[in-house]
Amino acid sequence: MSLTDTGAEALPAPVDPDRPEPRGCADPDASTLRWDEEETLNLRLPAEPGPLRAESPCQVSPVRPDLLDGPHTWGPTATPAGVFELVPVRLDHDLPLVQGWMNDPAVAAFWKLAGSPDRTERHVRAQLDGDGRSVPCVGTLDGIALSYWEIYRADLDPLARRYPARPHDTGIHLLIGEAAHRGRGLGTVLLTAVAGMILEHRRACSRVVAEPDMRNTPSVTAFLNAGFRCSAEVDLPGKRAALMIRDRVRHETS
Repeated sequence: MSLTDTGAEALPAPVDPDRPEPRGCADPDASTLRWDEEETLNLRLPAEPGPLRAESPCQVSPVRPDLLDGPHTWGPTATPAGVFELVPVRLDHDLPLVQGWMNDPAVAAFWKLAGSPDRTERHVRAQLDGDGRSVPCVGTLDGIALSYWEIYRADLDPLARRYPARPHDTGIHLLIGEAAHRGRGLGTVLLTAVAGMILEHRRACSRVVAEPDMRNTPSVTAFLNAGFRCSAEVDLPGKRAALMIRDRVRHETS
């Protein structure tokens, strides 16, 4: 993503399970930031998380579990910019659009998925054919597709090895596809809406998290303006990330 409200990057590759010492974020309140150890539960993930399968021995084939409480059922929500909705990606319909966005130089600088349609398709299909830990969506505003999202289970992601994760922590990756829509505060509006949708529909989730590149200052700012706090800096494959967290308590009292 670019320095223009394009949000957090693609899912990180598996990383070493040893968590690094946290450091402050490039944020005005960085001097007061620290791990919220007393509020968190360290989850121990297997070295290589395996696919989640249906437990019933009577199943002829595995049934994909609903690990994210059905983003396709969340429906539209009103925002100051218009009516927003998350629509799960349909490759036969959405691949040209998403692939075009990935080839925008501002997006490609952070997502690193520029290239042929096959490259974008492999990235998206890995989620569509996966075990449900991540759901790729197109975000529409007043019926117009203008953003790409990945809603994912951060507590089941390799990211959980890099911070004290809680059960059902839910992560966000975001890009805004067209340059004309960036740099106008739209990222803040949409992040506020999606974080609210997650916390409304995923009652077991107490926090929404994200890990934008620290170099993506406008993206980090958009998260801060959307009610996230910068908890720490973490080293992930290919980037140093700001660990952004939005708490349910803050959401319900704001």
